[in-house]
Amino acid sequence: MPVQVRIPTPLRKLTGGSEEVSAAADTVGNLVEELERQYAGIKDRLCDEEGQVRRFVNIYVNGDDIRFLSNLDTSVKDGDEVSIVPAIAGG
Repeated sequence: MPVQVRIPTPLRKLTGGSEEVSAAADTVGNLVEELERQYAGIKDRLCDEEGQVRRFVNIYVNGDDIRFLSNLDTSVKDGDEVSIVPAIAGG
């Protein structure tokens, strides 16, 4: 069973409306590359020009923010759940 990825509403137009997709990968970085291969344009929404996760995008592996793990080098395995969450700004 590959990694399950929850897609936020603003990115679902890239996944044909799917709110959850799956992909095989061993790190979050490789997962982003695989998602880009399957759904062209998604990487630009997730990563900046340097290839780092955009400031207003949060990625969680099994509920843990990758910024407090190993960022794009965070390991993932079959059955893990990855959530992409756009940061909400407000005041």
